[in-house]
Amino acid sequence: MTSRGPGGYGLGAGSQFGTSSPVEESSTLDTIRKQTSKIEDLLDTLSGPIKPFLPAIGRFLIVSTFLEDSVRIPTQWSDQLLYLHDYRGIPNGLTHLFLLVNVIAMVTCSTLVIIRKYSDYAVAGLGAVVVTQALGYGLIFDLNFFLRNLSVIGGLLMVLSDSWVRKTKAFAGLPQLDEKDRRMYFQLAGRVLLIFLFVGFVFSGQWTAWRVVVSLIGAGACVMVLVGFKAKFSATLLVVILSVFNVLVNNFWTLHERHPHKDFAKYDFFQILSIVGGLLLLVNSGPGQFSIDEKKKVY
Repeated sequence: MTSRGPGGYGLGAGSQFGTSSPVEESSTLDTIRKQTSKIEDLLDTLSGPIKPFLPAIGRFLIVSTFLEDSVRIPTQWSDQLLYLHDYRGIPNGLTHLFLLVNVIAMVTCSTLVIIRKYSDYAVAGLGAVVVTQALGYGLIFDLNFFLRNLSVIGGLLMVLSDSWVRKTKAFAGLPQLDEKDRRMYFQLAGRVLLIFLFVGFVFSGQWTAWRVVVSLIGAGACVMVLVGFKAKFSATLLVVILSVFNVLVNNFWTLHERHPHKDFAKYDFFQILSIVGGLLLLVNSGPGQFSIDEKKKVY
């Protein structure tokens, strides 16, 4: 029910105070659509040579954080055991088992994702790694860690929806939806979760003029990804922003081997690479049916 105002009911009140009409709003969206379409056409032309390889690049980047972790754990084995035992209170035998299972799961599942085999089980395995590591290392209540990992899970869901393009097998025990329906829902969930990394970026770190500008542009792109309006263009914009930010801020290769922030910078670098991989899959496959872009095609 519309509330009554000084100018009457509904549209009458809105018109009196200068509220834009649906026709004007539609015209604005059409203008934005035309401008971004020109940019998309240019991007398609420039990315032509690598476009066939985008899915493979995206899948590799998504699992890069897991591959880096599977190398870091063995090279810091003693430190990892010490932390889990002394600070987390996990018994010695379980600490060894915890690390070993995580390394095997990350290497095996990441390889399966890259070669596009048994993607449903591989994604489930990597999702389990995310959860068990959050619990094991006591980081589940760290907001920045939580938001970043939501984005990583979003990337994994994009892998799953991408794998269902040619696959009809569903998880045992889940409601049996057809391939199109499953892909649709997982595309929606994947693109929604992907933007949480940028939410974490906005609420962490020191504010500067450059950070404000990047945050505003990125926030706009995130909203466009969320509602599926020019999702390919906005996902490409986020890929550029995150990639530049990653190289400038998380350049761990410039830090001394014993620098206290080297490991943190390396961890952040590969996590952002994973989200970039998810965004590349979004650029390649599109936002799915639950989006403004698809509804515009229908109408």
